[in-house]
Amino acid sequence: MKRVFALLLALAMVLALAACGSKDPADDAKPMAIRVAGMKGPTSMGMVKLMEDDEKGESFHDYAFTIATSADEITPKLKQGEYDIAAVPANLASILYNNMEGQVKLLAINTLGVVYIVEKGNTVQSLADLRGKTIYATGKGTTPEYALNYLLSESGLDMEKDVTMEWKSEPTEVVQILKKAESGVAMLPQPFVTVAQGNVEGLRVAADLNQIWKDLDNGSMFLTGTLVVRTEFAEKNPEALAAFLKEYAASTKWVNENPGEAAKLVEKAGIVKADVAQKAIPYCNITCITGKEMQAAMNGYLKVLLDCNEKSVGGKLPDEAFYYVG
Repeated sequence: MKRVFALLLALAMVLALAACGSKDPADDAKPMAIRVAGMKGPTSMGMVKLMEDDEKGESFHDYAFTIATSADEITPKLKQGEYDIAAVPANLASILYNNMEGQVKLLAINTLGVVYIVEKGNTVQSLADLRGKTIYATGKGTTPEYALNYLLSESGLDMEKDVTMEWKSEPTEVVQILKKAESGVAMLPQPFVTVAQGNVEGLRVAADLNQIWKDLDNGSMFLTGTLVVRTEFAEKNPEALAAFLKEYAASTKWVNENPGEAAKLVEKAGIVKADVAQKAIPYCNITCITGKEMQAAMNGYLKVLLDCNEKSVGGKLPDEAFYYVG
């Protein structure tokens, strides 16, 4: 009888230890102030529900959100410690890690491929048809440029020799050019593809770069946006960060499942108009990938970029410390 009791007691202790080991770190979190920055576009659209909850006082943490026009507005303030978490282009996360000597970590992938080739006309059926064309685009020095460079090379084209790139600072500039021209080709991300189609008569999607990347079956994923966190913040506040990720993941899920309601919040955040957002959300590939899955996807993507241009990732692949896996 004593042996049976001892075995039962030992089993109970094992189960108790297992339960402690599987405890969610977010359960021990205490509410705190967190400063979050994002850009106008899909990389911030997934957080609009969290922004609304915060405004209503219904979020766990007390957030201060900033929506910027470009990554150039976010980067210096992130370096200066004015933001704790930021949504930035995927390749920029690697560049920041390398340039800031590990002072930031990759927290999550928040957007898959959202970049498209659009045409006012009907001459482009594949990327090979871009030979000799002028392409109006945004995103020089970030994910769109390096992704297009890679995909063009896979289609037998050289970005430097076979196409002419006209880089603009904002998608609205590209839209105005297409609106005035009789014909033209551009590279735009969602939701600005939808904006352009509402303003430019006869504009069509000629190529989905995300689908083209998938069709290559190269063992990687086309990534557009990520969340990075300051290393100091992550190390000091692991429980708070776990609670943030829970809230953020819930927000992205809600946006994808409720595009109509989410569109109103996207407009409220000053990203794009609600009617545009509602049409665009299903094509924005908003997500929240964390942990080991995030690490595998990001590492594969960065290897592809590195092979094309080492500057695209900051000169080298980030080491293991780049990935915040909880």
